[in-house]
Amino acid sequence: MIETPPATPRCLPAFADLRAFLAWAEARGDLARIAAPVSLRHEMTALQLAALRRAGPVLRFDAHDGPGVPVIGNLFGTRARVAAGLGLEPEQIPGFGAFLAGLRSPVPPGRMRDALSHWPMLRAALSARPRTIRHAPVQEAELTGLDALPVQTPWPEDAGPLITWPVVLTRPHGSAAGEFGRYNLGVYRAQVLGPDRLILRWLAHRGGAAHHRSWARAGEPMPVAIALGADPALLLAAALPLPEAVSELGFSGVLRGARTDLVACRSVPLAVPPRAEVILEGWVHPGETAPEGPFGDHTGYYNAAEPFPVMRVSAITCRRDPLYLSTVTGRPPDEPSVIGEVFNDLALPVIRAQIPEVRDLWLPAAACSYRMAVVRIDKRYPGQARRVMMALWGMLPQFSYTKMIVVVDGELDIRSWDDIAWAIATRMDPARDVMLIDRTPMDYLDFAAPLEGLAGKIGIDATTKIGAETAREWGREMRLDPAHEARAEALLAAILP
Repeated sequence: MIETPPATPRCLPAFADLRAFLAWAEARGDLARIAAPVSLRHEMTALQLAALRRAGPVLRFDAHDGPGVPVIGNLFGTRARVAAGLGLEPEQIPGFGAFLAGLRSPVPPGRMRDALSHWPMLRAALSARPRTIRHAPVQEAELTGLDALPVQTPWPEDAGPLITWPVVLTRPHGSAAGEFGRYNLGVYRAQVLGPDRLILRWLAHRGGAAHHRSWARAGEPMPVAIALGADPALLLAAALPLPEAVSELGFSGVLRGARTDLVACRSVPLAVPPRAEVILEGWVHPGETAPEGPFGDHTGYYNAAEPFPVMRVSAITCRRDPLYLSTVTGRPPDEPSVIGEVFNDLALPVIRAQIPEVRDLWLPAAACSYRMAVVRIDKRYPGQARRVMMALWGMLPQFSYTKMIVVVDGELDIRSWDDIAWAIATRMDPARDVMLIDRTPMDYLDFAAPLEGLAGKIGIDATTKIGAETAREWGREMRLDPAHEARAEALLAAILP
C-alpha cells in the first residue's frame, strides 16, 4: 500500500518580509531595542554573542556609531525563531522534515482521488514557482555608496567591515534573467573595500563560484545582486544545504507557504526579492580579484587572506527607511550553529529515507556543526556500522567534510556526551572498531588537515558487537524495572524539596 506523503505542518502565517517577522517577535516580547551607544567595531559582536548565549531576543541597535540605519542582530539566535522562520513551532520541526523528504520523492497521483489526497504536496509545488511584479518597496530610494550602510567589523583582527548576512543571487552564463530556476542563492560573506567595491568569498564548490567560472570562460562580466534583510524564508532557503537541482528561490516558496515575488534590478539583468531592505547590484569582471581577509570564522580561528572575486557595485536601492541585518560568525555557539541544529533535524527524515537503519543523528554544534557526527542505528548484522559510515560520507556533499563519525546502537541518548563516552569506552576496541581513510575531501579551513582541501576521516564503531564481529560472549546491559524507577521518583518527590 502506498503511503500518502505527510502534509506540511506549517501553523504560522507567511512572513512577507523581515519587518513582518520582527513585528511578530516584538509582539511576543522577543525583540529588544538597544538605545545605548554601541560601536560597530567589536562591541556589537560582544552584545550579539552575549544575547545568543542567554537564548535572548532579537536585538535592534538604534544608537550605534555608524550611518543612521538601524542594525538588526541575533535574528535566528534561538531554535524557536529558526522554527518560526519556517512557519513552525519548534515541536513541528520533525514533521516538517518528513514533509520535505516527501517533496524530494513525491508519490505521483494516479487518479483524481489520489491527486486530492496529495493536495498539500501540490500546493507546495505551486508555491515553488516565483512570479514577477513591477513595483517594489526595496526600490523606493537609493544610497550613494556602501559607506551609507552600518557594516560591522566583528573581530579585533578582521581586515575591515564585513557584510555577514548577504543573500547573493547569480545565474550561469547563457541563461536569461527570467530563468529563475537556474538562479543560485548563497550566503557568502562580503568584505567592503570602498563605497562601490566588495569582495565576494565564495568557495570553489559553491553555486556562485560555478556560475562565476561559466562567465569567466566566456570572457564576460557576471551580473550579481545581493539582498540584505530578506524575508526569513529566503534567508533560510539560501542557507540550507539543498541538492544542486533544487532552486533556492523556488524552495523559499515552499518554506514561506506563498509564492516568491521578484522584481527586475535597475542596473543588472537579474531579478531580486522586492521586499528586502537593501539591494546591491553590480558586476564581477573576469580575473579581477583582491585579497580577502583575514576574518574570524566559524572554526574559532582567523582564516588567512586569499584572493577572491571583486564586485563593482553599480546601484544600491533600498526602502525609504531601511534596516540593516547583521550576524556574527565564530566558535560555536553562534547564530549559524543554532540554524544548523534545526537543519540537522530537518535532514533526518531525508537521511532515513536513504539509510533506513538510522534512528537518530546529531551534528554537535561544538564540532563546528558538521566536522563530527554521532549516529544511532537499529543494528541487525555484523559490519552494519561501517556500512552506515560509508553511506553517510557519500550521501550528501556536506558529509564529505565530516571527519569523524561515531556509530552507536540501543537506546542511548546521542546528544548526551556521557552516553557517547560510555559507548566508546565499553563497546569499542581501538584495534578492531576504528576505520581510517586517507586523503579525502575536506574544508580547507580545517587547519588540522595536513594538505589544503585533503584530510583523513575516522569512523568509530561503538555499537554492540554481534556475530563475526567478536569471538566473546557480549555482556548484558544492566537495567532496572521502569516501574521501580517511577516509584522511586515518586517517593523522592514526596520527601525532598
